[in-house]
Amino acid sequence: MSASEPQESGEVRIGHSLNTNEEEFVARRRNTVLQCLQKFNIRCSQDKVPNIALLGSGGGQRAMVALLESLVQLDKAGLLDCILYLSGVSGSTWCMASLYQEPDWSTKLETVKDKIIERLSGPGVSWTDKLTKLKNYYMKDSFSLTDLWAVLFVTSYVKEIDEQTLTDQRDQHTKDPYPIYAVIDKQCKRREEGDPWFEITPHEAGYSLTGAFVETSSFGSQFDNGSKKKLQPEMDMLYLQAVCSSALADGEATWKWIKAISIPEIKSALDKMKQDDTGGNTSRTTQQPFVEDECYQELMNLVDADPSTLVEATRSALPNLSGGQKTADKGKKTVRCVAQRIWGRNYNFLHNMTDESVPAALLQKETRDFIDAGLLINSPYFSVLRKERNIDLIIALDFSDGDPFTTLREAAKTCKKLNIPFPEVDVPSKEGKKPKDFYVFKGQNAPTVIHIPLFNVVNCGEKPGDWRKKYGILKGPYDAEMITEVMEVAGKNISNNIEKLLEQIRAVAEAK
Repeated sequence: MSASEPQESGEVRIGHSLNTNEEEFVARRRNTVLQCLQKFNIRCSQDKVPNIALLGSGGGQRAMVALLESLVQLDKAGLLDCILYLSGVSGSTWCMASLYQEPDWSTKLETVKDKIIERLSGPGVSWTDKLTKLKNYYMKDSFSLTDLWAVLFVTSYVKEIDEQTLTDQRDQHTKDPYPIYAVIDKQCKRREEGDPWFEITPHEAGYSLTGAFVETSSFGSQFDNGSKKKLQPEMDMLYLQAVCSSALADGEATWKWIKAISIPEIKSALDKMKQDDTGGNTSRTTQQPFVEDECYQELMNLVDADPSTLVEATRSALPNLSGGQKTADKGKKTVRCVAQRIWGRNYNFLHNMTDESVPAALLQKETRDFIDAGLLINSPYFSVLRKERNIDLIIALDFSDGDPFTTLREAAKTCKKLNIPFPEVDVPSKEGKKPKDFYVFKGQNAPTVIHIPLFNVVNCGEKPGDWRKKYGILKGPYDAEMITEVMEVAGKNISNNIEKLLEQIRAVAEAK
C-alpha cells in the first residue's frame, strides 16, 4: 500500500504537510502571539507573525525544574505568549507532562508551578501503587525495560503515576504552546539509512524528517501494509515520559543501572512493604509468606551473573518461585528484556508498506525500539526544523551535562549533512567550560538560534562546572532546597536577558 496522501483515521499518513489539527491549533495560537507582540509595540500582520519555538534539553530533574522556572520567568515578562511550539527531550518532557496535565496551564502558570513543586517535594508513589502499575504494563504485547524504567525510576523523580494520554489532552490547551515530545528510533541511531528523529504530539506520532505518521492514539498498535491490524491501548503519560528519558537504553550502562539502581530500590521498597504490613516489625510468621523476598533473591542471583546467561537461568529458577506460573512468566519477560537490552519496543506502523519516499530500513521490521533522543542529540532541534513548521526563531535552553555547546554543534553538523538550513556555530573554545548566559546565532535563510546554557559565569560565578557536578544527571530526587536553587539559577537566565530576547523577537518579526 502506498500512502502518499493523508489516510483515514487509524491509518498511516505519508507526507510532509502538517497534521490538519496541528495546523488549526497553530493558527489559533498565532492570534495569541500577535496580541503578545503588539503589547511590546512589535508590529506585524497576522500572516507575518514569527514562528518561535522553545526547546528544552535533557538533564533529568535538573532539566525538569529549570524548564519550569524558565517558563515562569517568560510569563512574568509577558513573553510566554510569544511561544508557538514547546518541544522537549528527556528531563524536559517531565516538566511538559506536568504542565499539560492542567488545561490552559499558561494562563495560570504560577499556580500550576506551586502545585508541581509541592508534589516534587512530597513523599512520592507508594510501592503498592508501583506494583499495580507494573502489573498493568506486563499485559502489553510489547513489554520492555522502558516499562520498568517508568515504574521504578521515573516515578521516583516525578512523584506520580500519570495515566492521562495525549489524546485526553487534545482539547484542553487552546491557549498554550503546541507540545512536541521528541525521541529517536534506536535501530537508526548508528546507521546511515533510516530516520532516527521521531516526534510525538497530541495528534500524530512519526518520523519528523521522513514524513511518516500515525495518529497518536494508534501509536503502539499493530499495523500491516498501512492499516491497523490489532489495537493496543494508547500509551499513558508515565510511559511517554519514560520513553523520552530512557537515558540508559543504549550500551552497557543498562546493566550497570540494573545492578546499581533498580535492585536496591526493589529491596528498599520490599522492606517498606513489610514494615507497613507488620506495623513496623519486619519479622513475620510462616502464615504471612512474602513472595517478594524470593523474587528479590532470585533477581540478585541473576544480576550477579553474566547477562548472557540470564534467559537460560530463569528457565529453571523462576517457575519455582512462590506465586506460580504468572510470576514466572513475568520474570522471564523481564529478564529477556534485560539480557537483550530491549527498550521502548512498539509495533512498527510502517511494517510491510511500500512507499519509495520512506527508507526501506523503516518498513521491514514488525517492531521498532524508541529511546531517549539525548543519546543522539540532547535537544529536540529536528522536531521544530521540519520545513512545514517554518520556524523563524529557536530559543534553546540547554540543561545538559558536560560541554554546554555539544547539542548546538551536533545540531549544526547534522543539519549541514542533511542540507537543513541552520546558522553557523562558532563558540570560542575557552567558553566551553565557562559559558556566558546568552548566545545568538544567525544565518542566511536559516532560523535564528538563541542558546542559553543553564550554568554559566553570569549566574554561577567563575565555577559553573562545580554546579554541573553538584546537580549531575543522576543526582536526586531533589529535596526542596535543591529544587529552589536550580530554579533560581535557571530563572536568572531569562530575567537577566529579557531585553535581548525582545531584541531578537523584534528582529525576526521585522525580517519576516
